[in-house]
Amino acid sequence: MRPDLPPPALRLKLDGGALAANWRALGRLSGAARAGAAVKANAYGLGADFAVPVLRDAGCEDFFVAHWAEVPALLDHVPASAVAVLHGPLTAADAAYARAVGVRPVINSLPQARLWAEAGGGRCDLMVDSGMNRLGLTQAELADPLVQALDVDVLHSHLAASEEPDNPLNARQLARWTAARRALRHRRAALANSGGIMLGAAYHGDLTRPGIALYGGVPCAALDGVIAQVVTPQAALLQVRDVGMGEGVGYNATFIAPRAMRIGAVSLGYADGYLRCWSGKGELRHGDAVLPVVGRVSMDMTLVDLSAAPMLREGDWLDVAYALPAAATTSGLSQYELLTLLGRRFLR
Repeated sequence: MRPDLPPPALRLKLDGGALAANWRALGRLSGAARAGAAVKANAYGLGADFAVPVLRDAGCEDFFVAHWAEVPALLDHVPASAVAVLHGPLTAADAAYARAVGVRPVINSLPQARLWAEAGGGRCDLMVDSGMNRLGLTQAELADPLVQALDVDVLHSHLAASEEPDNPLNARQLARWTAARRALRHRRAALANSGGIMLGAAYHGDLTRPGIALYGGVPCAALDGVIAQVVTPQAALLQVRDVGMGEGVGYNATFIAPRAMRIGAVSLGYADGYLRCWSGKGELRHGDAVLPVVGRVSMDMTLVDLSAAPMLREGDWLDVAYALPAAATTSGLSQYELLTLLGRRFLR
């Protein structure tokens, strides 16, 4: 028998109360529509085993993933009927799996509609392309007998610029989605993602599909102050050392100590999703002490200036400054990338 692994030197501090509160707030803002939850990409990197039970217990009844491989993790926590797979069936094996398990495929094309019918059909969702030109059937294809014969639960479309309330594409997509609702029988209709919820009641339909805002992202100004931070990455100090004035720090000595300094090596690097764009820009924190990143972020380590907290020692834990809107501005990464980049070495 192998012994149990010791705890890792990386962990995500996850606030389930904030996640539940964000879902409830987005539900209230959805008006007469119910709020579902996009939990694809392992709940945007936070972990489906964390997020799905929290959202379920908060009252969420509809969950959306992208890949078939993401389904089993959800079935540990919610009934199959609550799950829809956005990419739909690419092969006959996908369709057979959906029927056997009981999750809903989202039909995105005539070939997918044919695959689903040939597998025996049943309840499904359907995506109509309202102007994003990504996935979805065209308005003309909705008249195809294959499509008309589908047992559609949720008729979806997806907004391309919901975070820009003045973008005229929003209104064009709303009009096309509204026309699709008249053209095809369905039980429920969904258009709005996190930003789309803030575009108003006309965009809500019967079901909204918030994603990034559930997890602490703020995609539009209207949600500023509404959404709480859910995740804080934490990393342990591996080593503390004193560096003399004029000495280089890290790869290629991109940082030269302007004075005698105390430097800490932290168990965090670009293999964990803390990319080199944070070099010389990021901050870690210990209580109120701000510890700037110095030198170049490497694969497994980041170096920080411990001047504000000289008492720190090996094994002490530091918080990574990771409030998503501010972190996106500093790093140049999107709020989505900041979450989904968080690597497997973090204890969730």
